[in-house]
Amino acid sequence: MKEQAIRNIAIIAHVDHGKTTLVDKMLLAGKLFRENETAGELILDNNELERERGITILSKNVSINYKGVKINIIDTPGHADFGGEVERVLNMADGVLLLVDAFEGPMPQTRFVLQKALEIGLKPIVVINKVDKPNCRPSEVQEAVFDLMFNLDATEEQLDFPTVYGSAKRGWMSDDWRHETSDITYLLDQIIEHIPAPEKLEGTPQMLVTSLDYSSYVGRIAIGRVHRGTFREGQEVTLIKRDGTHLKSKIKELHEFVGFGRTHCSEISSGDICAMVGIENFEIGDTIADPLEPEALPTIAIDEPTMSMVFTINNSPFFGQDGKYVTSRHIHERLMRELDKNLALRVEKEPDSDVWTVYGRGVLHLSVLIETMRREGYELQVGQPRVIIKEIDGVKCEPVEEMTINVTEEAASKMIDAVTRRKGDLMQMQTQNDRVHLEFLIPSRGIIGLRSILLTLSAGEAVIAHRFKEFQPYKGEIERRENGSMIAAETGTAVAYGMDKLQDRGRFFISPGEEVYAGQVVGEHCKEGDLVVNVNKTKKLTNVRASGTDEKVTLPPPVIFSLEEALEYIKQDEYVEVTPKHMRMRKIILDEIERKRVANRKASAEPGA
Repeated sequence: MKEQAIRNIAIIAHVDHGKTTLVDKMLLAGKLFRENETAGELILDNNELERERGITILSKNVSINYKGVKINIIDTPGHADFGGEVERVLNMADGVLLLVDAFEGPMPQTRFVLQKALEIGLKPIVVINKVDKPNCRPSEVQEAVFDLMFNLDATEEQLDFPTVYGSAKRGWMSDDWRHETSDITYLLDQIIEHIPAPEKLEGTPQMLVTSLDYSSYVGRIAIGRVHRGTFREGQEVTLIKRDGTHLKSKIKELHEFVGFGRTHCSEISSGDICAMVGIENFEIGDTIADPLEPEALPTIAIDEPTMSMVFTINNSPFFGQDGKYVTSRHIHERLMRELDKNLALRVEKEPDSDVWTVYGRGVLHLSVLIETMRREGYELQVGQPRVIIKEIDGVKCEPVEEMTINVTEEAASKMIDAVTRRKGDLMQMQTQNDRVHLEFLIPSRGIIGLRSILLTLSAGEAVIAHRFKEFQPYKGEIERRENGSMIAAETGTAVAYGMDKLQDRGRFFISPGEEVYAGQVVGEHCKEGDLVVNVNKTKKLTNVRASGTDEKVTLPPPVIFSLEEALEYIKQDEYVEVTPKHMRMRKIILDEIERKRVANRKASAEPGA
């Protein structure tokens, strides 16, 4: 390959703005496969969870060869909860493609990643996607992007960005949104013209580890961009840890990224992205350097976690029925493995117990970990998410988030009312095409459980997004769910007859025929305070009539929760039990008499009791 015929670009976009679709079309343009081979599937989001949710969770590297230039494309997550992924990925790029929906315009998640990219000094190209949508407004969106970059303190050079219009789904890009072309080569030409080639730095070799992979054959693989010099296969190197310690190591194999995969190569030079096999005991943020004159690169700064959750082994009466991995040793090993590659995660084990406190960037960040573990065959229980309270200069502070809601005009007042009850402050309100765009500052505590309320109030119309902003002084108590839980009194099978008699007491989370256990939360009470109910009650046979001649029982369908909704719904004294086949809510103390004893002890211990 010709000298520095390389471009390293990261793609930034809000969730569902078409980023992964665009990368797939770029791979098509790079002639890496024929369109009929993929059967219309997204190639990049190859993780099952990513396909279901339609979001990118893990960043990925692919490359294409266009006009003799190697374009390394780094797909980044759009969600602020995966900020740990974003920050390390941008270290590998020289420029960014900012992808924006032609109707929605720049969204909060876009802002989060774009701010990081501009701070590093990357050159942007703006791609306004989905211009074939009805009621799209490309010109207004382009102005909104300019205003956003200006507000984020972009330099003169960064503000002088080229704009490309098109539809990734239909596979075309152009300099004018009214002029449809036949392919996306216009975008590739702009990348080669405007994104700078990486500087070739001579000297002793250096590489910052920004990502890692794992293979059951060769173990952990270090991935990063060569900052300076050239690395060769079989070369002795020094690994410089974050804490400054030096370890000797050796490169067994070198791989470069080609298409979706990696190919073996003998050497790799400054500016290119590579994978190294054979480096022992490394972590993300370490530097791989020359054996004789090792020099460390600045390590990656990661935003602190804002939320914690208790993980514990499944000790419910139904434990071990679904999962392969149920012991504390299994869960501990799995969490330690996750720490290797999930930068924004922290795990603390409580001594002499089967309880771990897991810290992350938000409910979505932690729920993706729980969902992944569930699919791998783990059984576990998780407690209510709690925000991390810090003391800054003697003041009790909590994380505050920027939240935007896009909703119909009729529902706007209900949104404002619901958010302000959770200590949210309305910062901005704009009307765009019969919809209202609201911006709030709200404590992270207030967001827990708020999404389902807003969607109910707006009949599913609200488009909600939020991102962490900063720590601010504690805002006081926030009202949470007032309704109590309906709790099963005994273990057995739920019966329609018993449930029918309880319909006026609340709404159910279970269907007749489901197995339940004593202490399981089977529904929501219509009043405050918990209610213990017998859903296993059957109609008894008498000398007047047979037990089979029932009046017809009609029950409304049960309320089904997603994992995030369940985590946000539970109270402090409840767990979500997660197994490969089931998700149940339960009281931490299953026995009703023991629960009352604990409640009485707490009440008598309170001051003024």
